[in-house]
Amino acid sequence: MELLKEKIRTEGIVLSEQVLKVDAFLNHQIDPRLMQQIGHAFAERFRDQGITKIVTIEASGIAPAVMAGLELGVPVIFARKYQSLTLRENLYISKVFSFTKQTESTIAISAKHLHANDHVLVIDDFLANGHAAKALLDLIGQAGASVAGLGIVIEKSFQEGRSLLENEGYRVESLARVKSLKDGKVTFVD
Repeated sequence: MELLKEKIRTEGIVLSEQVLKVDAFLNHQIDPRLMQQIGHAFAERFRDQGITKIVTIEASGIAPAVMAGLELGVPVIFARKYQSLTLRENLYISKVFSFTKQTESTIAISAKHLHANDHVLVIDDFLANGHAAKALLDLIGQAGASVAGLGIVIEKSFQEGRSLLENEGYRVESLARVKSLKDGKVTFVD
């Protein structure tokens, strides 16, 4: 997706060879037109898969997931990163380690929203080591639901996430595949 790559080139900030900051358009301030196109791109890739729900993780995955849900006409569920007073019982629960925050979080989805007859598309903002994706897949598995695939906005292809997921048989569709962040420069997989 060329518009996304151009945004990464012009507004992304390389903080290290492992970390790309995209808070100007994706995970702090959101570019609605870009999110609309991202949602359309995911819908085009998965339209014929019989998706019944989209699952993401709060907070950065919500905008692209909602836009894809709008395009596909399906509900979006986001895994909450903490339990609240209103999310206390009948939950699917998993743990996820965040590389950028260097913390482990408990995530949860209410069992009333995700069922065994659901066919789920997972959408997330980044794929690096695959920890968030694996935690979401664990929640979906607890529900007995099936997985159509994973839609990733930005993949750090130099990390192991894609190979872990593909080795388990999952379809991974990334809109921008970053090859390297060396020397403060973003290069993409062709």
